[in-house]
Amino acid sequence: MNQKELNSILEKHKLWLENNPKGQKADLQRADLQYADLRGADLREADLQYADLRGADLQRADLRWADLQEADLQEADLQRADLQRADLQEADLRGADLRGADLQRADLQRADLQRADLRGADLDFSAFPLWCGSFNIIDDGRLTKQLLGHLARLDKTHMPKDLQNFLSKIPKKYSNHLCNRHIINKV
Repeated sequence: MNQKELNSILEKHKLWLENNPKGQKADLQRADLQYADLRGADLREADLQYADLRGADLQRADLRWADLQEADLQEADLQRADLQRADLQEADLRGADLRGADLQRADLQRADLQRADLRGADLDFSAFPLWCGSFNIIDDGRLTKQLLGHLARLDKTHMPKDLQNFLSKIPKKYSNHLCNRHIINKV
């Protein structure tokens, strides 16, 4: 799909979202980009709320600051896509391929990531969903180490002893590595 066709779909989707009375009925269309070839597409700051992107090929697409709230991205290929600061709240990412994707500072609150492949993905400073929608994520250990690092740094003072004992067994290298990465990212 070329940029001109994509821009036309985005404009019609914008009218649909706004329910713009000036738009002709035919122009009021939810973006249907199912299985679209959007490899390397420039979708920076695109408003794709509620868009249907099931199975779309978005490898290396630029989706920085894109609004993808409640978008359907099931089985989408987002390998090495740039999703920095993207709003993915309540997006359906079940089975999506996010290997090597940049999700720094992305908002994934209430996103459904079941069976999503996050190997090599960068989730630093993102709002990661801690609910059933994050079950069965495919991870290469990076996300696990990051989560363990956060758990290791919890204030255990008011926790039951069994939890204190469990958390004290998390190797310090995870929490130290986490802080070192975050300090480097701030520079």
